[in-house]
Amino acid sequence: MNQAALLNRFRAEAVATATPAKLLTMLYDRLVLDLDRGIAAIAADDRAAVNTHLNHAQDIIHELRASLDLDAWDGARGLMDLYNYIFVELVSANIARDAARVTACRDLLIPLRDAWHEAAASTTANGAAVPAAPAAAPRAADAATDRRIGELGVA
Repeated sequence: MNQAALLNRFRAEAVATATPAKLLTMLYDRLVLDLDRGIAAIAADDRAAVNTHLNHAQDIIHELRASLDLDAWDGARGLMDLYNYIFVELVSANIARDAARVTACRDLLIPLRDAWHEAAASTTANGAAVPAAPAAAPRAADAATDRRIGELGVA
């Protein structure tokens, strides 16, 4: 088995065995990475890379929106509104090649990512079962598109 195949197998197994909280933090980490790469690609005037990274970020936002249980907690509607705003901003930033818009989205997402990491770590450190997250952990497959979480590059 070559190196690429081993890496793909590792990623698939990491996603398949991850807890819901871990999946959520993996998605947020990859989302921020895509935004960073998108910003760098805009600076380098690499249109293909900009499109690739910002489209991938949009895919992750879509998955976060699709998995959000609006009835799970009072703040869910606000989080959905934020996801919707970020999605629209990323589409517009991709069209206009606007690094400032991508940076603004990234700046909104960093505190959320950090909060999810903190919540996941505190539940794991306490040995407690991870409760159902307000953002509902992403499903193994999106019923509408039948895309696997691993295809989002979260490992």
